[in-house]
Amino acid sequence: TCATGDQQTTGLVHLKEPAATIVEMLKDVTSYEGEDAVFECRLSRETTQDAQWFLGDVPLQSNEMNEIRVQGTRHSLILRKVTLEDCGSISFKVGQHTSAA
Repeated sequence: TCATGDQQTTGLVHLKEPAATIVEMLKDVTSYEGEDAVFECRLSRETTQDAQWFLGDVPLQSNEMNEIRVQGTRHSLILRKVTLEDCGSISFKVGQHTSAA
């Protein structure tokens, strides 16, 4: 706001969060049945953008079988005690960017 005497004008500042990109892609993991499988990737910046993990086309959430962690720019997925049914493509999506293993 700028005020001089009896006159005043006001302006607004609007900020947009820059899009995060994936700078460290997922790597393939080979595990034995009953072991945990850990997938990690790193983003260019910390972000409030929605990030999502998928097994095939199925979105994953943290529960007793899957643990999803975010530590700064590092995003991790731990598949607990994998079985043969867990074989397939794991993907991570943030904004318009995707990595798969």
